Amino acid sequence: MASLGPELHKFAAIIDQSSVIEEGTPTRYRLKPKTDFHDESEPFRKTTFGERDKNKPHKIILMVGETGTGKTKLINAMINYMLDVKREDKVWFEFTDDQSDRTSAHSQTSRITVYGVYLQESKTDLTVIDTPGYGDTRGIENDKEIAKSLLSLSKCNDWVHKIDAVCLVVKASQNRLSDRQIYIFDAVQSLFGKDIVENIALLVTYSHGAHPKNVLTAVEEAKFQCAKNDKNQPVYFLFDNCQGETFHEEYQIVQEQSWNLSFKGMTGFFKLLDNIKPKTLKMTQDVLRQREKLEANITNIQSQIRKMESKQNELKQHQEILEYVKNDKNFECEVEVEYKEKVDIDLSLAKEATCCTVCEENCHYPGCWWVSNLSQCSVMKKSHCTVCTNKCHHSKHVKEAKIYETKTKTEKRTNNDLKKQYEDKIVGVMSLINKLDVELNELKIKKIKLVIETFDSVQALEMITLNTDSLIILQHVDFLIERLKEINEPEKAETLEKIKERAGEEKKQALEYMKMFYK
Repeated sequence: MASLGPELHKFAAIIDQSSVIEEGTPTRYRLKPKTDFHDESEPFRKTTFGERDKNKPHKIILMVGETGTGKTKLINAMINYMLDVKREDKVWFEFTDDQSDRTSAHSQTSRITVYGVYLQESKTDLTVIDTPGYGDTRGIENDKEIAKSLLSLSKCNDWVHKIDAVCLVVKASQNRLSDRQIYIFDAVQSLFGKDIVENIALLVTYSHGAHPKNVLTAVEEAKFQCAKNDKNQPVYFLFDNCQGETFHEEYQIVQEQSWNLSFKGMTGFFKLLDNIKPKTLKMTQDVLRQREKLEANITNIQSQIRKMESKQNELKQHQEILEYVKNDKNFECEVEVEYKEKVDIDLSLAKEATCCTVCEENCHYPGCWWVSNLSQCSVMKKSHCTVCTNKCHHSKHVKEAKIYETKTKTEKRTNNDLKKQYEDKIVGVMSLINKLDVELNELKIKKIKLVIETFDSVQALEMITLNTDSLIILQHVDFLIERLKEINEPEKAETLEKIKERAGEEKKQALEYMKMFYK
C-alpha cells in the first residue's frame, strides 16, 4: 500500500486493520473483524471490530425493513460517522456485508447478524442487530423465522439485554401503500411489545433531501406506530446511500450533497440515541413466545381434528361389524385399518420436526429448527412434552427431517374371520366400541383445551403486542371462530369477530395477498 497522505494520518490505525476494496474518491476499505462468531446451530451470528470499552456509553439498535432498503449501506454510514470521516478525507470504511449475497446454507434462512462496532476513535460503542429483509422470495415462513431468531438472540443476556432504538428502514421512493407494504409493516410491528413504541424511528434511505411525504403518508395509512416529534409526526431521518460510492471529478457536487444530507441525518439520529431511554426486551420476548404458542396450538388443533375424524370412522366401522355379527349374516367386507408411517417433511414449511417415538406423534411441526437440546424446545416443560398423548420425557423424542403421518389401508374380512374374532365375544365388541368412545371423548376434551388455550394466546397478544389485530392473528381467526362455535363458546367467537371488524378492509386484502404470494 502506498504511504498515507497527511490528511489520512488520523485514520492510520484503522487503515492498518483494513484491506482496500477499491481505489478512488473515496478509497474504500474493509474493516477486518476481531471476532466472527458462526455457530451453525444458532439462528444468528456475531461479528465484532475492536474491543468493548465498558467505560463508554453503549448503544444497541435493531434494524428492520423490507428487502432492498439499503440497511447494509446505512450501517456502514454509521461507522464512518462514528470515525468522524469527512468528505474531504476521501476515504470510506465498510464492515457489513449483504446477506443476500451469501451462498452458505444459512443464506436460505433468517440468520440475524449482530455487529459489534467498538472504535477507539468514537465516544460511543455501538451494537447493531441487523435482521434479514422482509418480503423476499423465500416466503412467509422465512419472515416468521426472523421472529424465532430474535427470541433466541434476546435470551442471550451477555449480548443483548436492552434496545436503545428500533430502526424501520424505508426507501424515500415508497409511494402508495400496497398490500405487500401493509404485510411488511404489519410483520415488523408484530415483533414487539407495546412498551417499545417510543424507541422506534424511521430511517429513510435513497433520499435526495425532499420532505418524505409519501413515506409518512404510507406509515400513517398503515397505522404504523413509532416515536412522534413535538408536531405529532413520526420521528424520521434522511440518508442518501451514495456516500461510499466512488465519484468522478465532474460529479463532486452530487457527492457533496450526498455527504451533507447523510451527515445531517446521522447527527440527528445519534442525538436521539443520546437522549432516548433504552427498553428491556421482556415484553417483546413475551410477544414472541405467545406467537410461538399460538402457531403451535393451531397445528395441534388441526392434528386433533384429524385424529377425531379417524376415530369416528373407526367407531362407525366397528358398529357396522357388530350389527353383522349380531344378525349372524354371511358377508365379506372391507375394513379400513389405520397405521403410522414416517415420511419426509415438506421443506418449504420447515427443516426439522420434534416427534415422540413412543406416542408416534408430531409434537412441534412446523417451527422447530434451531434447538439442539430437545429439553429446551418450546413444547417441553420440566423436561416433559406438553403435546404428545403420554407427555413423554424429552429423551423419548427425536428431531429430524421426518414426521409421522397417519395412513390407512384396506383389509378384507369374511364372516368366518369375524366370527373367529367376535363369535362368543359380543361383550368384547361392545367393550371395543366403548373404548373408542372413551378415546374419542378424550380427544374432544383435549381439543377443547387447545382451542381455549389458543383463544387465550390471541387475547394475550392483543394486550401486549405493539400491533393489535395483526395478520399473525387474522390468518387464524376464521378457523378459531369455527372451533369456538363447535365447543359452544359463542361469546369468545364474538370477540374474534370483533377483531376481524377492527382490522378493516386493507388488512383483509393484505391477508389475501399474504396467502397467495407467501405460502
